Amino acid sequence: MNLTSTEHERCQMHLLIFPIYTSSYSFRVNHHISLIIADDHEIFRDGLALMLSKQEDLSLIGQAGDGKELIEMVDALHPDLVITDIKMPELDGIRATKLILQKNPELKIIALSMFDEENLIVEMLEAGARGYLLKNADKKEILEAIHTVYEGNIFYCRHTSSRLASLIVKSRFDPHKKKQDISFSDREREIIKLICRQCTAQQIGDQLFLSKRTVEGYRTRIMEKMEAKNTAGVVIFALKNNLVKEEEIL
Repeated sequence: MNLTSTEHERCQMHLLIFPIYTSSYSFRVNHHISLIIADDHEIFRDGLALMLSKQEDLSLIGQAGDGKELIEMVDALHPDLVITDIKMPELDGIRATKLILQKNPELKIIALSMFDEENLIVEMLEAGARGYLLKNADKKEILEAIHTVYEGNIFYCRHTSSRLASLIVKSRFDPHKKKQDISFSDREREIIKLICRQCTAQQIGDQLFLSKRTVEGYRTRIMEKMEAKNTAGVVIFALKNNLVKEEEIL
């Protein structure tokens, strides 16, 4: 599929932030998910703890102020999932993640980061984290990340910049390498490319002469195949698996 320069520009956004396409997946948890959170900023940690403590299916069992304390809590309390800051005193989140997963390889870890820590996010993923959130994430996204990672999937923050997506694609992090090849139809590949170019469902429909509802149906099936929860996940999967080329979309 060849787009004219005008069509390509129509799909682009000035900000390097992917549009909010999230899956309609509903989470079903049969028991409380036990959590430990780690962050050296007490005010931020207390606010996150308060929000998590109000969720019926979550059980906050510990709060750590640094990586060393986090490791001790994990050894003592055996949580289902950890949410940890990357930059912390005593021991940073990257080193703590590596040490924790050496003893607890099945433990799920989500990284917390700032906008300007893209290289550190990649290091966290390479260390074994299964997802990441920016510290300005809202309640809905935080809860979605927790349930997504708890159920064994990868979560990419929806405010993933094009630069971060590119860094992840070029990194050693490859959660799909053990999966069988996933096939996509020609139409699905067309739509994947347009999603990666940040086109809305309406823009995709206009270009491919499809209804918005039909495009949304395709998009849902694409995301299910990729096990992606938002557009950032689609972009990273597509780039990692050579469904699109970086110069075509970034």
